[in-house]
Amino acid sequence: MKLALYQCRPGPSDVDSNLQRLERFARQAAHSGAQLLVLPEMFLSGYNIGAERVAALAQAADGPAAARIAAIARELGLGILYGYPERDADGRLFNSVQLIDNHGVALANYRKTHLYGVLDQQQFSAADALAQVFTFNGWQIGLLICFDVEFPESVRSLALAGAELVLVPTANMRPFEFVAETLIATRAYENQLFVAYANYTGREGELEYCGLSSVAAPDGQVLSRAGDEQELLLVTLEHDAIAEARQAFEYVRLRRPDLYRS
Repeated sequence: MKLALYQCRPGPSDVDSNLQRLERFARQAAHSGAQLLVLPEMFLSGYNIGAERVAALAQAADGPAAARIAAIARELGLGILYGYPERDADGRLFNSVQLIDNHGVALANYRKTHLYGVLDQQQFSAADALAQVFTFNGWQIGLLICFDVEFPESVRSLALAGAELVLVPTANMRPFEFVAETLIATRAYENQLFVAYANYTGREGELEYCGLSSVAAPDGQVLSRAGDEQELLLVTLEHDAIAEARQAFEYVRLRRPDLYRS
């Protein structure tokens, strides 16, 4: 499967403007032969925009933004994973991502479970469950958001549920470059699966995003990593790499859960 990660600057805190950006990025990804496009955390609104603005821009998972993205995905034959502020039926706000497939069908909606610092905690409720692993284009896929991937249990839980690829929209800032430079490949290696990490670059308020969007293989090899400029990262993933890694590195099979305490 050909995967596209769009490392971009934060857009305006305006959903319509960001939907226009999404369509441009999606057309570029589809033209490049990608089957799936991954965009950063809170792409539709911006991340560091304040609780009041987040509340004003939040939508339901099946709201008007989702309908427009579904039409784009269907037209281009491209799966699209995007971050957005979600409002549920009870009015609670979540930091969410949604994957809409190449037929315009919403396959998965995931709400962030590990909230990062005051920025997340003042704006969102924490979800109480990891996403279910789902199938897209013959791949078993799990979803996480930013800080979630820094907890090894998150990725291991998805691996045990059958995930072959974990997609991680993020808004990672300096001085935490080590997450992209070290942790992403480690999570891939210790679970023998692919991990794709799509970040912002540039500034948003006082935050300076570090870029370094990356894709790591099941053997821990970094297949591609962006720098600190806007970039469309294109990577072809091979299913065979998973079986080869799981035969060579048996961390999942040889684990001893009877010895571990949570």
